[in-house]
Amino acid sequence: MAKTYRMGVIGLGMGINMLPVNTRADIPIEVTHICGVSSQKDVMAGLKQKYALKNCTDDYLQLIEDPQVDIIGVFSPDPLHYEHAKAALEAGKHVICTKPMVVSLEQSKELVRLVDKTGVKFMVGQTMRYEAQFAAIRKMYDDGELGDLFLGEAHYVHDMRDLFIATPWRGDMPQDLIYGGLSHPVDALRWFFGDVEEVHAIGQETELLKSRSGKPYGDFSNYLVNLKFKNGVVARAMGLYGIVHPPMPMMGVSLYGTKGSAVAEFSDFLGGKVKAVFDKYEIKSAFESNYPPETEGAFGHGRTAIRYLENFGRCLIQDFEPQPSVREGAKTIATCSAAYESMKTGKIVKVFNEF
Repeated sequence: MAKTYRMGVIGLGMGINMLPVNTRADIPIEVTHICGVSSQKDVMAGLKQKYALKNCTDDYLQLIEDPQVDIIGVFSPDPLHYEHAKAALEAGKHVICTKPMVVSLEQSKELVRLVDKTGVKFMVGQTMRYEAQFAAIRKMYDDGELGDLFLGEAHYVHDMRDLFIATPWRGDMPQDLIYGGLSHPVDALRWFFGDVEEVHAIGQETELLKSRSGKPYGDFSNYLVNLKFKNGVVARAMGLYGIVHPPMPMMGVSLYGTKGSAVAEFSDFLGGKVKAVFDKYEIKSAFESNYPPETEGAFGHGRTAIRYLENFGRCLIQDFEPQPSVREGAKTIATCSAAYESMKTGKIVKVFNEF
């Protein structure tokens, strides 16, 4: 397959995971340009040689404005996503933006408006949708094996102290973990259940996250969120980041249906499991599949990035909407925003979905 679309990547953390697409003849995307910070010039020079890149820069506008670039990958720190994605859309570029898409409801509204105006493709890089374990229980659901779903749970728990040291921007900007963290389980639940009608949430701050970052994080770093979906399903999302990591998988999704229940689990570099119990069998013991670790790329998400690049390539060639799309991303941000309001007020909060 010809490399029809040329991609420029902003941010060389998770953005590194885009570069191996250049070795895949079956994906019509080639990374040709990268943008990092000035202190990464030696790193960029090495990547340019390894992947036969056309250009490296520390000026993101130069990359976006280059007429040779068709797609912009936004993998910069969370608070910069809006600025970088907006500039790319205004330049008429397709966009892949890592989660969180943005960090406010108003920013998400503007990106939806720009995508509608320009007609370009926009995908949010929500890795949970492209991890093999979660894709497996999605297929169980699509094939009707679980029946009608009526209840769900999802979590992302991660002791963030080491990450605050390894990536100082998280503490300096700081990273808002209600968007940068909680968006994972919220998007996973929305993937199955659709639009959220209302939320009730509790937030908590702990001393643990402050103690290693050297400065206070903000309002909250641990989140418990109850969600009521428009289709009547109720669910719970848990995001815990100011913690000592517990003896449990980093990420998980649990689905409860009229024909069965299923659980998918995942941890960086450790692999995971899918377990399911089906009501049609007399003995209600769990069927279990083990998934080996995936270790390629930044945080072990290299294969996951290739999976969503495959999807994005098909969207470009066949002209259909990527998933999660800009609207899906916006609705996840709106749900997180409503959860934050609920944490501050103690009230049940309606979620904005009119994008």
